[in-house]
Amino acid sequence: MSLFAIEKRESFAFSAENPTGTRNGGTRGGDCEKLNPCVGIRPGETRTLVDTDGPGMITHIWFTGYVGHSFILRIYWDGADFPSVEAPISAFFGSAYDENFETTEGHYSILNSALVLVAPGRGLNSYFEMPFRSHCRITLENRGGRDETLFYMISGWRGEIPENAGYFHAVYRQERPVARGRSYVVLDGVEGRGTFVGMTLAAGMNGNNTCWVEGEAKIYLDGESRPSLNYTGTEDYFCGSYAFGNDIILNRYEPFSGLYAGMYAIYGNDRTAQYNGQQRFLLYRWHVKDPVYFTESFRMVIDNLGWTGPRYDDYTTVAYWYLDRPARLPFALPEDREMVMK
Repeated sequence: MSLFAIEKRESFAFSAENPTGTRNGGTRGGDCEKLNPCVGIRPGETRTLVDTDGPGMITHIWFTGYVGHSFILRIYWDGADFPSVEAPISAFFGSAYDENFETTEGHYSILNSALVLVAPGRGLNSYFEMPFRSHCRITLENRGGRDETLFYMISGWRGEIPENAGYFHAVYRQERPVARGRSYVVLDGVEGRGTFVGMTLAAGMNGNNTCWVEGEAKIYLDGESRPSLNYTGTEDYFCGSYAFGNDIILNRYEPFSGLYAGMYAIYGNDRTAQYNGQQRFLLYRWHVKDPVYFTESFRMVIDNLGWTGPRYDDYTTVAYWYLDRPARLPFALPEDREMVMK
């Protein structure tokens, strides 16, 4: 898209001040007057944030307020009674360790990428393009035990979308711990024609950290018995090298956040202690310049492996892909009490 091009589109935006997302539907307040800056969501309540007809495109989602795992984001396409997106908002935006704000360096964790931005204090932003043809519904459920507050803005446009536009999907998964000696499944059970566009990983070390990034990422396309895309290590898949610096020269993990990949936050023990146990890492990888296409099915796994052999760390992921139709998600969401991450 060129910003100078004048398109036949109509912009919309849903927020607490304009919950219907209609033209001329915002605040009735005057200058410098806030009437409805946020919404409250009670325990067990599901709040509809967007309910709109298409065709059109969601282009930006911004959340703040409560940003923990008890808020579940779901997106339904074209009148489907099942979500094609289902994940805690913290994990969806690459911040699954939502109990941790301060990194080992004493800073806010900042994810600064092309598709997701986590600003200081947890301003959560998504720039994934999400086309729909007839209808879009976005909800947020509070599975926690107390009232919580949400500030939000969800914007996009109505207008013609390309005939070959796919539907955005995202799914959450966790293993705590990963079964020793068996690959962690990032995504499986996806059928149809589509494009895999990335993942986030929250990795919590259990026991001595003997270079936990030795595990390979493997992608199987269209029912393959052997992977077509076979990366050499976990840090290599996330576009790093040598344990993100912990194996070479300075001998410490060095966080980074790029347009398409990063290991952007470390929580826990001092990052300068080589192979320290009990650290927590947040990583992301977007396949923007190298999308992974499939025509029948898709499967991805990552080994949890260190220098001394298979490990048993805690892995939490969200996978993101586009599909030629809205589809049910392959994994069920764990109970709220099973998703606490500190």
